[in-house]
Amino acid sequence: MPELFTWEFASDPYPAYAWLREHAPVHRTTLPSGVEAWLVTRYADARQALADQRLSKNPEHHDEPSHAKGKTGIPGERKAELMTHLLNIDPPDHTRLRRLVSKAFTPRRVAEFAPRVQELTDDLIDRFAAKGEADLIHDFAFPLPIYAICDLLGVPREDQDDFRDWAGMMIRHGGGPRGGVARAVKKIRAYLVDLIHRKRNDLGDDLISGLIRASDHGEHLTENEAAAMCFVLLLAGFETTINLIGNGTYSLLRNPDQFARLTDSLARGDEGFLDTALEELLRYDGPVELATWRFATQPLQIGGQDIAKGDPVLVVLAAANRDPARFDDPDALDLGRGTNPHLGYGHGIHYCLGAPLARLEARTALATLLTRLPDLHLAADPADLRWRGGLIMRGLRNLPVTFTSEHSKHS
Repeated sequence: MPELFTWEFASDPYPAYAWLREHAPVHRTTLPSGVEAWLVTRYADARQALADQRLSKNPEHHDEPSHAKGKTGIPGERKAELMTHLLNIDPPDHTRLRRLVSKAFTPRRVAEFAPRVQELTDDLIDRFAAKGEADLIHDFAFPLPIYAICDLLGVPREDQDDFRDWAGMMIRHGGGPRGGVARAVKKIRAYLVDLIHRKRNDLGDDLISGLIRASDHGEHLTENEAAAMCFVLLLAGFETTINLIGNGTYSLLRNPDQFARLTDSLARGDEGFLDTALEELLRYDGPVELATWRFATQPLQIGGQDIAKGDPVLVVLAAANRDPARFDDPDALDLGRGTNPHLGYGHGIHYCLGAPLARLEARTALATLLTRLPDLHLAADPADLRWRGGLIMRGLRNLPVTFTSEHSKHS
């Protein structure tokens, strides 16, 4: 059996996932934190598990040993102040909170946000376009969704660089609730609570103002719920998009024939191909490697494997999206892939609420980047690139590129 959760595994987990799909599709393993959990790797099993109401999102259902209470590394510490959010609750609270925030991600609202995303994209590219080189994570993929989600939440422009710094601390020190992460979370929570108070006297058209209005009109949204909701939207709203842009660009650079297909289609103005290409990038090496934690509320079976009440279950989206039982030639990047029911943003009632915004940001970012810098090249040996640690997200720490600066001008 291949070794899991090493640095080598993080660089390319797909051969290990292929082995698991074939030999141990629902596999019990010990995670780096010491938690024992089930990994679900086949597409059909993953889709079933993501929609199974017997699998709760609430960490209270984790049947951890008494000697390990609070020490297992399960997200959602019982007394944490930012944990009452969509990723850690079940209906009916999940239904209530999702209904409140979903108004910010309607097709109309996302379409209205498109000009701002384009403005941010062009501004970021302008900053490095004349240099002929860039780190596309630090200079582009990281700041774009930070500024975008801050605008959506209603964080004033003069405060957004602080958010960028705090988010950077969480990215650099990801993988646990201590140290830099704890300091960043504390700063973000204090800021959000203060901002919610300030906005009560100055409501706008942003998401935080919308949550305040809903709370004032009988939705009974507590201060902790409001702050936690904003926190998870900030966290999920930037990290997934960083990884989608970074992983997507890296996949294109590693597959020059597909890079050429996309740049040629952009030159022709083929918007439909861009949409199809984005879905394939989500499938091939998406931003979320494992779906967030689930816990069995009763004994059940997944893929013929008995799961005990209280057991943690992790659905491996990256493995499911490369399952040859569902996708033809799954290890090949094919931007023209027609039928593509990938699980990149999950499935069921916990399907990613911000997926329309993430798609808009990634679509705008990739189209603009490849149109302005069509001779983009990777400026490092792939073996020297480093992937961030942690279970849930999959993303590069850096992505150095070179290009010819005169291609960078835009109107």
